[in-house]
Amino acid sequence: MVSLARKNLLHDRIRFAITLAGVAFAVTLVLVQVGLFLGLLGKATVTIENSNADIWIVAKNTPNVDFGNPFPETVFLRARGVPGVERADNAIVQFVNIQLPSGATENSLVYGISDPAYWNLPWKVEAGRAEDLSRGYNLIMDRSAVLRFGAFDVGDYRELGGRRFRIIGRSAEAESFTTTPIVFMDFGNAQSLLDQLNGQTTYVLVKVASGYDPKEVAARLRPMFPFNDVHTRDEWAAASRGYWIESTGLGMSMGVTVFLGILVGVVIVAQTLYTSAVEHIREFGTVKAIGGSNWDIYKILGEQALIAAVCGFALGAGASYAVRPAMANLHLTVLLTPQFSGIVFVGTLAMCLSAALFSFRRVALIDPALVFRG
Repeated sequence: MVSLARKNLLHDRIRFAITLAGVAFAVTLVLVQVGLFLGLLGKATVTIENSNADIWIVAKNTPNVDFGNPFPETVFLRARGVPGVERADNAIVQFVNIQLPSGATENSLVYGISDPAYWNLPWKVEAGRAEDLSRGYNLIMDRSAVLRFGAFDVGDYRELGGRRFRIIGRSAEAESFTTTPIVFMDFGNAQSLLDQLNGQTTYVLVKVASGYDPKEVAARLRPMFPFNDVHTRDEWAAASRGYWIESTGLGMSMGVTVFLGILVGVVIVAQTLYTSAVEHIREFGTVKAIGGSNWDIYKILGEQALIAAVCGFALGAGASYAVRPAMANLHLTVLLTPQFSGIVFVGTLAMCLSAALFSFRRVALIDPALVFRG
């Protein structure tokens, strides 16, 4: 049975190559597009997940971390008095205009943090020290800003909100979902850039003391701040991702992409297996004539589908992983994990086996006497 399955599948090598190409295309489409989707969602929460804050206190109905709304800065003092809170500090996240050397004006996403080093924002500093942000009008700019702002060096000056700041460091991996470059500065400096933030903050970062559960501490904080929302790190990350999925239609877009990828794979594999079954109808008749059952023939077709699935997945996955460095050079993150690749592999097997169903009915109706006819 095994040799017949391979013989039939490899009888027309060009057709087999087209089948593999179809499966590989479907796999590559799903892996790369969904990988880009996951990479984008990762950027939407990268600051949340890399900060040391266990709990975020935000203004009521704040949709995601990029769109912070102001509330009184004194909230952090009340939060510090709650059992289980080790530390609470203010943070500002706001869009601020930055003046470039060319004279152009761009948007920057300012993170103003009280004690940036403690809160691990920024978390990866390639040059300079986060501790120095509070020593004057200083900022750390993420290296991804080169795409929008042009080249910059430590020691350069940039004007934000009408005030001259010195670039004292360069961070990495701090890329926002909106592609707006992120700059880090001291909380007081960020607050002074915007008149509407006088005496205001947009976030309170809370560090939970050792031995306390962040969910329990968050539950204690909520009754104290009826005009705020209190989120644990995981809750706030999920809310930020959910906002972009729902507001931008990314979820629907990825769903359509996955559907089209599966559809392409099913059509190509189904066509190949059905054509192969029709062309080798006498061989299947022989199998029945010597006592084989429909189940034996199903196993032949199933093996052909599995061969196409495994070989096609290997080609598609190889291509997907190969393009990641090129995509990274364009600051496009294709997030591929072993778990996600395993899910796609299982899906590829299911896709090809489903395609084989179109051939099952055709071979099930074969008359064994066919082999004895001229």
